[in-house]
Amino acid sequence: MRARVFVTLKPSVFDPQGRTIAEALHSLGYANVDDVRQGKYFELDLQTEEASAARKIAAEVADKVLANPVIESYKIEVD
Repeated sequence: MRARVFVTLKPSVFDPQGRTIAEALHSLGYANVDDVRQGKYFELDLQTEEASAARKIAAEVADKVLANPVIESYKIEVD
């Protein structure tokens, strides 16, 4: 089973990389882009056939390794 983990900075955390990307887009003529938040994407291939088990493993991995829970949040999708 495959789990996808999307990690992003929490809304209250300043995102300097996202801000730089937004400014670059403005200079390229994309004035209608208000804000950009950057993040990380991970795919985990897991040895389980149960979606609930895959979600639990992915959440544990995200909490312990993939995300910094103080400043980041994450979303998990399971196939």
